[in-house]
Amino acid sequence: MFNKLKQINDLRTQSKQMKAMLDEVIIVGQGMGGKVMITVNGSHETLGVQIDETLDRSKIAQGVKEALTDANSKLQGELMKKMKEMGGLDAFKNLGL
Repeated sequence: MFNKLKQINDLRTQSKQMKAMLDEVIIVGQGMGGKVMITVNGSHETLGVQIDETLDRSKIAQGVKEALTDANSKLQGELMKKMKEMGGLDAFKNLGL
């Protein structure tokens, strides 16, 4: 029983460390040729949105969609790299939960 509690505590500690690591990953997605930029972190939190004032209002929605798609694509690649650096899914096999 105490072994399971230790494993749960270790999992919480690893979870906090992973959250901190993810928060350090910063990605900028671009749309409409860079006229719309959305900045996100590895925890998928939106940190900022920039829209060029010269962009036609009718194009803003499309630009935001493109920027989010770009950010998500870049973020997925970056998170895959981080996961490999941490040992991939094999790193979680020893948790025993």
